[in-house]
This record gives sequence, structure tokens and C-alpha cells, in this order.
Amino acid sequence: MSERATSDAVVCLEGIVTRFGRNIVHEGLDLTIRAGDIVALVGGSGSGKTTLLRHLVGLSRPAAGRVEVFGEALDAGAAARLARQRRMGVLFQHGALFSAFSVAQNIAFPLRELGVISRPEIDRLVALKLAMVEMEPAHAPLMPAELSGGMVKRVALARALALEPELLLLDEPTAGLDPDRSASFIRLIRALHRELGLTVVLVTHDLDTLAQMATSVAVLAERRIVSHASLADTLAYDHPFVARFFSGLQARCGQPRGAGAG
Repeated sequence: MSERATSDAVVCLEGIVTRFGRNIVHEGLDLTIRAGDIVALVGGSGSGKTTLLRHLVGLSRPAAGRVEVFGEALDAGAAARLARQRRMGVLFQHGALFSAFSVAQNIAFPLRELGVISRPEIDRLVALKLAMVEMEPAHAPLMPAELSGGMVKRVALARALALEPELLLLDEPTAGLDPDRSASFIRLIRALHRELGLTVVLVTHDLDTLAQMATSVAVLAERRIVSHASLADTLAYDHPFVARFFSGLQARCGQPRGAGAG
């Protein structure tokens, strides 16, 4: 199934090659993500899903190929790179909160790094972001060790939204949450997507999360994106990984395997 062409791309990966020593993880990988999409990136263990997120943020670089975000190449100058990173928010798999910082201090961290707004303004924005992720002002002084798993995810999301990004990257956003908290978190992300006009890229193994959130699915297999399409078309795509990964969802949807979409 070929990659979709688009003129309003937020993310464009072309000919990406990623190597770790002799191990080739990506080879000739292409992926385009349009503004406003929620793209679920799925693939087997070790297929390089999180590595692609790291390429987008600029934490790592491919051995070959071109990474463009907001129309700018990854290898743009330092000032351009910093400006681009401020337009992104990242939620890491386990939240990655600073354990020695309170909830408020964690959310304020990206704002303090800017160094251009006053303490009262930071406090106001922290309160706003807490409300945005449906948390109370009373949670602000709590330490990460005092939070439930679901609250850690919400605080991490509030921090990711601190700079009002246009692109939100989520690495296993519902991992470790029970079904009720997972469903609540999915509803929150969907609401924020609508209200803020976000473009979202999420790595997930959870089929329910994928089915409820994604506007399209990018399948990473054979070191490249073998399919980028709607969930319905993905379920019909004839590929061994798709058949294995989506078998439970195909059964629930009554979708025959190997219908040959593409």
C-alpha cells in the first residue's frame, strides 16, 4: 500500500535508513503525516517505532534519508531546530516526570527553560494546563511518588502541552493503565485533539486505544512503512504482520483477512 501524497504535511520522512552497529532497523522508510491527523504507528518489537519518534524530536539522526517537520529539515540550524522543538510536545511511555519536582514544577519546566515569562505568568499557565488535563489545583504541590498511574500520565501530558504545541508525540500513552483509566485518557486526548487542532502521532500496542483514537494507521514492517491507511483498509491489507497484530480486532469487526486492500 503506497504512502499518501499530501500538500499539508506536518511530518515527512523520506528514504530513512537507521542502523545500530550492523543491525539495520529502517531501510528506505517513507511516511507523510498531514495536519490534524491522529496516526497510530504499529510494528513488532524492535522494529524501530520509538526510534522514529526520536528522529522527529531530534534526539537521534538516521544514517541516511530526510526528516522534515513543519516543512523544515532536521539538520536545520540550531535556532530553527529549537523553534521547531517548541512546536512539539512529547509524552514518554512512563511519563518521565522529574521525581524531585512537584506536579507544578514538572509542568513549569518547559516554561522556565524559555526564560521569557514571569513567575505569575508561569503559575497561571500551570493552573491552565492542569485544568486542561482535568486535574485540580490541589494536585499542583504533589510529588510524582504520590500520584496514581493515570495521574502521572495526565501530568506528563500537561507538561507536553505546556508550550501549546501543534504536534503531539505519544509513546504507549495507555500502557500500564487499567481499562477505566485508559478509556478516560483516550477521551481526554480526543477532546484535546478537537479543541486544539493537534496533529498526533502515537506508538501503541493496544488495539482498543488504536481503534478509538487513530484516523489512520502506519504499519512498520520489513524495515519500512508497508501500509498507511484508514483502520478499515489496514484490516483488509494482506500482510503477515497485519494478520497477526490485528487478528483480535479483525474478528470483532467481522473483517476477513487478506482481502487485498492497497
